[in-house]
Amino acid sequence: MMHWAEQERRMAERAKRMFPPGTRIEMIHMDDPYSSIPKGMRGTVKFVDDVGTIFPDWDNGSGLGVVYGEDSFRKLTPEEVMEEQKQDEDMDFGMDMGM
Repeated sequence: MMHWAEQERRMAERAKRMFPPGTRIEMIHMDDPYSSIPKGMRGTVKFVDDVGTIFPDWDNGSGLGVVYGEDSFRKLTPEEVMEEQKQDEDMDFGMDMGM
């Protein structure tokens, strides 16, 4: 049987591979009544620590970490990331035009 520390290390390594810095994620559900991260909030992964906690820069300014395997969140698809970038470019263009 695998030692719990080895199992935790493997889970942390898996999280680091799946969520490298720059990955966009979206919150689905967090079992924390004091969380400042509502369902649907998106963020950009900064880093994953050695126990597998993922630390994103949330779009609402929070830096609250999410626990891989406990909190419910998902990686945005490449199409969703492209759509976000297009919206950002459209907003930037509108601001440049004095809108």
